[in-house]
Amino acid sequence: MSSTLKFGNVKLTKWQLALLVGTPLAIGMGIYVYHKVNTPPASAGDEKRKKQQKALESKKQQSLSIDGTSEDKELERKKKSAELENEKLSPLKEATTFKNEGNTCYRNGKYDEAISFYDKAIDKCPKQNKTDLAIFYQNRAAAYEMLRKWQRVKEDCTKSLENNPRYAKAYFRRAKAYEATNEMSECLDDVTATCILEMFQNNNTILYADRVLKRTGNEDAEKIIKDKKPILPSKSFINTYMRSFVSDPIITMRLPEPSEKLHGFARAKQALDEEDYENIIAACTEELESSESESQYKVEALLLRGTFHLIAGSFEEAKHDLDAVINNVDADKKLRTYALIRRASLYIQQEKKNDGLEDFAKAQELQKDCADLYHQRAQIYILLDQLNEALDDFEKAVKLGPNNAMAYVQKCYAEYRLALMSQDQMRLLMVMNEFKNAVEKFPDCVECYSLMAQVLSDQQQFPQAEQFYEKAIKLAPDNASLLVHRGIMCLQWKGDIATAVGLMEKAIEIDDKCGLAYESLGTVEVQRANLDRAVELFEKAIRLAKSQAEMCHLCALRNAAVAQINVTSKLGIPMSSISALAEANIMGTPMAAVN
Repeated sequence: MSSTLKFGNVKLTKWQLALLVGTPLAIGMGIYVYHKVNTPPASAGDEKRKKQQKALESKKQQSLSIDGTSEDKELERKKKSAELENEKLSPLKEATTFKNEGNTCYRNGKYDEAISFYDKAIDKCPKQNKTDLAIFYQNRAAAYEMLRKWQRVKEDCTKSLENNPRYAKAYFRRAKAYEATNEMSECLDDVTATCILEMFQNNNTILYADRVLKRTGNEDAEKIIKDKKPILPSKSFINTYMRSFVSDPIITMRLPEPSEKLHGFARAKQALDEEDYENIIAACTEELESSESESQYKVEALLLRGTFHLIAGSFEEAKHDLDAVINNVDADKKLRTYALIRRASLYIQQEKKNDGLEDFAKAQELQKDCADLYHQRAQIYILLDQLNEALDDFEKAVKLGPNNAMAYVQKCYAEYRLALMSQDQMRLLMVMNEFKNAVEKFPDCVECYSLMAQVLSDQQQFPQAEQFYEKAIKLAPDNASLLVHRGIMCLQWKGDIATAVGLMEKAIEIDDKCGLAYESLGTVEVQRANLDRAVELFEKAIRLAKSQAEMCHLCALRNAAVAQINVTSKLGIPMSSISALAEANIMGTPMAAVN
């Protein structure tokens, strides 16, 4: 897959989109793994050559770390000539001579001596020669970096930038020093400045920026999630989740007509049926705290409460309840099966893939003919990009539950992804026909229309996709995510930002718990240079995040926007001009020279 994406009429690299649109992307690891696996064992001769190459690369890297090396031979010749003619060097030339001596010491690994020469260069250099002073300070910072004197590195880079505020190398070196002292916010600001000044053309900087962005997101997420209060998602989200189960014993059970006021599990079940989701956990707790003589449904209450703790993102509480059901050997086998399915989902959200798949396997041992088991596991396989396994499970789910519309259309989606990967045009045509069959077979299933719309949009058949989005929204007017996806399509199709923003704002109006709407609108606001508004939207999305992985992603989005606010203000570059600068560079127009 190409690493260049198209945004409007401009082709941008992934990191340019990351910086301009605020999306952190993980790159590089796949390449590393590929080379690790595919490199043959080295011979003794190869090892020797590698060591020589490594030494050369080290020397090359040292040369790249210091500036002003191209004039060395010429200045040395002039120096000798001046000495022969008893000619006195000017202060700047004398300073440059000291700098060149420092560069030689640096390349030879004599860092303390290099610092001594850079000291003299700085003392001799006239204060009005700011560009030269910036280079001398930056070179001394490079020597301090080799000695791991991080505070000195930061001080010298700061002085360098005082003399040349657009010196990319000084920003990058200071960023590394900030990382070494765990000042990650400052590190992110400096590497963002470097990316902007280098016009996103230096791959080393891009990879480093990506890593810093992910680290800051992770660290912030870890802090936030400790004190985060659980929030139930919107009614529309919960409805969709519950509809994805066709044989759930709690959903399908019917309690006897009450002779008196409902309490405990009976009250929780009524709340579930009436979509009064906010009261379910409390009602289940009431059942569990009642005496044995008053309670008939303790296991059911544990499963239902555990399910809603899971939906709210209270993973510790969810696991406690689900464990109690799973470990109860006297409990109904079906209840234990669904507790395992829920706990598998919990593990996947915590990025414990093996534990999650193991729970699915245990559920399969308990109940081999459970359609929901295969459907839920297939969705996990889709997320894990294990498409063949996903298709196998979808087929089993449809066979066991032929009326499960969601499983049927998601099976079509898995087949579509596989057809694209294999570039099998015949299979692709057959899959599109299957999608049409799904819509005809399940005309009231909103997922049939929404997935069909996404696939058509993916194939750039936008007018047809628009028709399916309209039908889906008519069926589920309170489903905010449909409006968001339609807005994203408007950007892909027409570059129509106004319509996209309108749809996303309407989504928030319909459902103020739609995290996707806040995230998507935030990325659009970054593109529109409304960075303060973008940060506000990302903050709202963070409050709604359930898993740490989701929160890490959203914190990285916010941090990217905050860094751009800080950097554009510091550099005096209007944010609205960054996109134009990037486009100019891509189209071959050079940016003003920066030393």
